[in-house]
Amino acid sequence: MRSQGAIHADTEVLVPFFDIDTMNVVWHGHYVKYLEVARCALLDHIGHNYTHMLESGYAWPVIDLQLRYVRGATFGQRLSVRASLVEWENRLKINYLISDAASGERLTRASSVQVAVEIASREMQLASPQVFIDAVNRSLPCAD
Repeated sequence: MRSQGAIHADTEVLVPFFDIDTMNVVWHGHYVKYLEVARCALLDHIGHNYTHMLESGYAWPVIDLQLRYVRGATFGQRLSVRASLVEWENRLKINYLISDAASGERLTRASSVQVAVEIASREMQLASPQVFIDAVNRSLPCAD
């Protein structure tokens, strides 16, 4: 596993008016849905999205979420959201970077941690299911 992210996916979000608070910036709670959009893109890229996770018998609840706000996003601003996979063997850890799509200015850094829970038994798994590890390994760039 690599600390900078073995696999990543980039998405864009156009900040809608209804995400803005009375201070004319994105309300802090809305950043979580921007992270979710990028996380879904990353899981699609890996080929093991939430549908595949459920079909394989596992739920993946978020157990930790960290955000560091650098600068507030505003209505109509186009955001670039990068999700980078940094851990996958025992848990799913993703680092995120939200930046202004035009200037590249960093707005928010974040990370999330999810663990596999077997749906039938509701038991948390101490290692990621092999089906998920196999999907990640198929998606890793070839080392030359």
